[in-house]
Amino acid sequence: MAGISIGVIGGGASAVCLIDALAQAKGGPGTVTVFEPSPRLWRGRAYQVDSECIKVNATADDMSVRAGDPGHFERWLDGRERLIGDGHAPDSFSGVRFAPRTVYGEYLEQTAYAALAELRRRGWRVDIIGAAVTTARRTAGQVLLGTEHGDADAFDYVVLCVGGDGPKDVYGLSGAPGFIADPYPVAQVLPAVDPDDHVAVIGSGLTAVDTVLSLVAQEHRGPISLLSRRGALPGVRQRPLPFEPRHLTPERMRELGRRKPRIALRELVEIVGREAREAGADLDALYEEITGLDREAPVERLRRQFAAVDSSDPGLRVLQRAVPDIGPDVWPLLGERDRTRILHSHYRTVMSLCCPMPPDSAARLLALVDAGRLEIRAGLRTVEQHPGGGFDAVVTDGTVLHAQTVVNAVGATGDRIPARALSLVTALTGDRAVSPHPHGGLHVERATSRFVTDGVPDPRLYGLGTIAAGTLFFTFGVPSLVDRSVDIVDAILRHAETGNTARPQGALLPAQP
Repeated sequence: MAGISIGVIGGGASAVCLIDALAQAKGGPGTVTVFEPSPRLWRGRAYQVDSECIKVNATADDMSVRAGDPGHFERWLDGRERLIGDGHAPDSFSGVRFAPRTVYGEYLEQTAYAALAELRRRGWRVDIIGAAVTTARRTAGQVLLGTEHGDADAFDYVVLCVGGDGPKDVYGLSGAPGFIADPYPVAQVLPAVDPDDHVAVIGSGLTAVDTVLSLVAQEHRGPISLLSRRGALPGVRQRPLPFEPRHLTPERMRELGRRKPRIALRELVEIVGREAREAGADLDALYEEITGLDREAPVERLRRQFAAVDSSDPGLRVLQRAVPDIGPDVWPLLGERDRTRILHSHYRTVMSLCCPMPPDSAARLLALVDAGRLEIRAGLRTVEQHPGGGFDAVVTDGTVLHAQTVVNAVGATGDRIPARALSLVTALTGDRAVSPHPHGGLHVERATSRFVTDGVPDPRLYGLGTIAAGTLFFTFGVPSLVDRSVDIVDAILRHAETGNTARPQGALLPAQP
């Protein structure tokens, strides 16, 4: 197994999870080469150096990149606070500590470099290449990668950790004066907004919430309108309750998959219902939460969910635990009709409930609404440039809202292939090394995350993160990235043990000292 070479395309949070899993495993030594052209190495788009007013939306145990060690991030955070005296108060309503995204980015950086140091200590060679991989070709025993600078090298194994895209320009406003295509990093982008402007924030997810709260933190005085088609704000995270699933576990779902190649949606609903009922949940309330999005105004929904922060009903906690835990296992077992139905009718709601905002954020949004500084509207139809300057946003009741600035916080493109990776994916698709999934991204094998073409998984090519969302449904939460990273590392090392590896080529750049 000595001498395996691994190419990692992308250097964001998913790559950190992968490298940490490799450092914790017993394989090697070999070479690891990470390709990342942006200056945000290890941080990605979500956790770059930025204002501390925007927070992660998950508890510390769900942000650990160390497999089997949910306390890894919290211990790091405690150590950081003791060292520099820069503590962050827990959420006022739930008692949970939600770290600033920029601080979490520090954790990713330090964890990545510690993992690389461990690999080097064990004899691995590590290279970090500041260039994008734009071409790839599958050879008999390796994968040949080419960069934007024309360099090329072959690897025994390649993992695509290309992340997701920024906001999609739904209304074709790119280049228009006053249009902000991407609000991140908010500390650099949003200060350009005139503090008296009427700002329309397009979208209703976590990026939109970050944008509103960041504008207010920089003392924006003008009105803010948060506008989207359905008004599906993130849910409000409730105070944690102890809960251990009995039925909705990866082990149970894999056992179910071994017994039958397909399960019906109604069967899955029955299993969810059984889990929730045994936990003491109100099934009618949970069903209404999932299906009632369009029957409730966004602000009223936000108020109701905020009022339930201390609710003793565990229904939402069961759902929030189940979707990331079993989504990758159960999603491939559903029939095409059921998957299409979920994506069309319930995906946005389920994601909003399973990726909730901290209660403090919800409280600040509601305070802005009550002060008349923020309106939250569903039913957005279009946004157009106004002939005299600024923008007109039209909602379904015919109301036209005029804003001087539009901030784009819409979700990424539905095909799950980020623009920066399009050339690479096109090359791999043309080489028949990967195949597009009808629900976005590329086909992968559930158990290993190997790319699949014509039903055959390739032991040398892997996808981690959003690029596998069509197959696995929920791929972007840190626990999911950690689980898939362990799968990938295990698959690579098992395959390498068979001796089916070529000798590694010379590295593109000298190894770092």
